[in-house]
Amino acid sequence: MEAFGQLAGGVAHDFNNFLTTILGYCDLVLAETGRKGTVANHVAEIRGAAGRASVLTGQLLAFSRRQALEPRVVEVNSLIANLEGSLLRLIGENIRVVCHLHDQKEGAHIKVDPGQLTQLILNLAVNARDAMQNGGHLALETSIVDVSKETEPAYASEEFTPGQYVVISVADNGIGMSDEVKAHLFEPFFTTKDEGRGSGLGLATSYGIVRQSGGHIRIESESGRGTTVRVYLPMVPPPPAPSYKKPSAKKLPRGTETILVLEDDISVRHISVRVLRNLGYQVIEAANGDDAQRLISEGDGRKVHLLLTDMVMPQMSGRHFADWLRSASPHIKVVFVSGYLEESLHPGDRRDPGMFFLPKPFDSEQLAAKVREALDKL
Repeated sequence: MEAFGQLAGGVAHDFNNFLTTILGYCDLVLAETGRKGTVANHVAEIRGAAGRASVLTGQLLAFSRRQALEPRVVEVNSLIANLEGSLLRLIGENIRVVCHLHDQKEGAHIKVDPGQLTQLILNLAVNARDAMQNGGHLALETSIVDVSKETEPAYASEEFTPGQYVVISVADNGIGMSDEVKAHLFEPFFTTKDEGRGSGLGLATSYGIVRQSGGHIRIESESGRGTTVRVYLPMVPPPPAPSYKKPSAKKLPRGTETILVLEDDISVRHISVRVLRNLGYQVIEAANGDDAQRLISEGDGRKVHLLLTDMVMPQMSGRHFADWLRSASPHIKVVFVSGYLEESLHPGDRRDPGMFFLPKPFDSEQLAAKVREALDKL
């Protein structure tokens, strides 16, 4: 799981750079075409797909994060659907994966840490795979149950708070478990797998994740008859409209200040420079900290009003360059950009509270708004 998380984080970072470029050039084409005509419609579809892809990279980054995330409201079917491809690759070709998802039109929402819930489901799927050495059937199901005074006897073994629960069920037709094994399931370091094949922390971690989210976990299993794990999580109201929105036709905030763009990814740097120049700014660009230092030393650093810099770069991090630049010119505003979650960075490379941050992928409207916000701050 650790290796899978590291891989997911690296892939998500690279894709955020690609998506920033796609979103940026789509916005330029839409602006030049006036958002009318067949070409504009095609570009809008491309942009929509890139926007949806950015949600997926966000989930990959959440999964790779090493520290606990703030819980947020998610729709359970969307989370499962985005996981399906990962499950198929993880499980193997000799196991058939079937999903039976709830059919509630308004969705079934839960408040959880998406990365932790993803880890939980993958843990359960891996356990099911290991229980079906010769192949088998894995069923993933979502449903809604109502726990009330009438139904409470069915849940009497646990302290269920009355209300509606979203149920995530993972069932296999593998070798199952004996009563003796079931009695130790949630104990840390308990495992029935061969040495070197498991840490024994999977179910213990899963139990902790579910309980911290206000839910319950139940396991039904018999030797030779497979295993079913049901995760019960409290159902919550749907969240407000997502922050990601279709770009509007309104005019973007403009300016005439001088901006230094420091970005090692050439595509992201070029689209950022082009967007900012189209908005009227004077733009200086550099691919690394050494080049940027030379540009500042050869010119007049006091002429730079804002630094737009990636946080993770070879040779010198964006934070270290920003500290160097502001030591000589404290008036310069800074906007940090990154495709990584900040918690994965070295502590010395992170921004301080109150510093401006623009996560990748970003579009033209988000870039323009963040730059103007930083420049206008007193």
